[in-house]
Amino acid sequence: MFFSKAEIMIFSRNFSVMKIGILRETRRWQDRRSAITPGIAKEIIKKWPPVQIFAQPSEIRIFTDEEMGNSGVTIKEDLSECDVLIGVKEVSEETLIEGKTYVMFAHVAKKQEHNRYFFQEMAKKKITLIDYEYFTDRNGFRLVAFGHWAGVVGAYYALKGILKRYRGVEIPHPSALYDVEELYQIIRQLQIPPKKIVITGDGRVGLGAAKVLTESGIKKVNRREFLENKYENAVFCMLPFQEYVKPSTGSLKTYEDFFSDPEEFESTFSPFLEEADVYIPCHFWNPKSPHFFCKKDMACDDFKIRLVADISCDVPGPVPSTIRTTEHDSPYYDVDRKTLEEKPAFSDENNITVVAVDNLPTALPRNASETFSSDLLKNVFPFLINEDSEGIIERATILKEGNLTPHYSYLEDFLK
Repeated sequence: MFFSKAEIMIFSRNFSVMKIGILRETRRWQDRRSAITPGIAKEIIKKWPPVQIFAQPSEIRIFTDEEMGNSGVTIKEDLSECDVLIGVKEVSEETLIEGKTYVMFAHVAKKQEHNRYFFQEMAKKKITLIDYEYFTDRNGFRLVAFGHWAGVVGAYYALKGILKRYRGVEIPHPSALYDVEELYQIIRQLQIPPKKIVITGDGRVGLGAAKVLTESGIKKVNRREFLENKYENAVFCMLPFQEYVKPSTGSLKTYEDFFSDPEEFESTFSPFLEEADVYIPCHFWNPKSPHFFCKKDMACDDFKIRLVADISCDVPGPVPSTIRTTEHDSPYYDVDRKTLEEKPAFSDENNITVVAVDNLPTALPRNASETFSSDLLKNVFPFLINEDSEGIIERATILKEGNLTPHYSYLEDFLK
């Protein structure tokens, strides 16, 4: 158990109120999401009357200060009186408040080097860090995630890239759209060239991408049909992990072991290199997992892929054409297939055009915030505010008052 009822009671100064602060996103200006929406804030306050919610003012948050205020949230710059501070992504190091509990996507548990100093500062300030990515049930299933919206926006970028590359047609940037319904209205009117598109992964991300392709009128086919048939219209194939890897020769591993022992598997993706025009990676990947193709494959004359919308966005990772990540304001670049050098986007038909935006859900902040906040209300807040009877908060706690918790002790060298 992480927070007992007794601990909850001593959170606040008057021993009866838990104060939650909604942080303004300070690390990446484009992020307009909010972990708690006005509607969910209102429900939290109604369901748990001892809870008070505060929010830092923000000029870019998709929900205005007025909307937040009308839901019962107090707008306040200084959140130092709050017990739990909730954001979406990492905050700027200089804004960290000593001794507080932060809930966010911290991007430290995989030893992300760019956040080492940020992590060290949290430890120095005796902060308790709880990471959304590790809110799981007892079976390891994630309870909150933006994955669906990453898939939606990533697939939209794929369609936008296809139309630009093959038709010279421009469609609106996803961040210019009000919500996903407007996005669907646009793609339903598109005339997609007859390209073959392959998706790896059939989880939240893959299903989000498939939804966009389906809404645009692209027909879904199975693995065999995709590899064996020619089509006059665009088609796509979505591969679960069983269809892009297999246990290595001589291995006794089963497919169920892929996520725990990925090094025991080998790729079966190579037939798609000669058939797919567009590749949308939405898969689970571990550094020990097999790669989908290599630099040598890209240089071959029969390598057909010319556009990669890399939603998984692992750098370096299993897709060698993804040589760096991109931002929403400049999402595409080309890669020379022979040299792997970066070139201007859409500059040569023999290049591979890559889109590798690593914060895709920010382009649909309204929808992304609403579903994420709803999942928090249902799956996390009962255990954050009451007793952590399922261990949900405990499993996601990386630092407790500046010290690594036992499950994350492997980060000791990274923290030093």
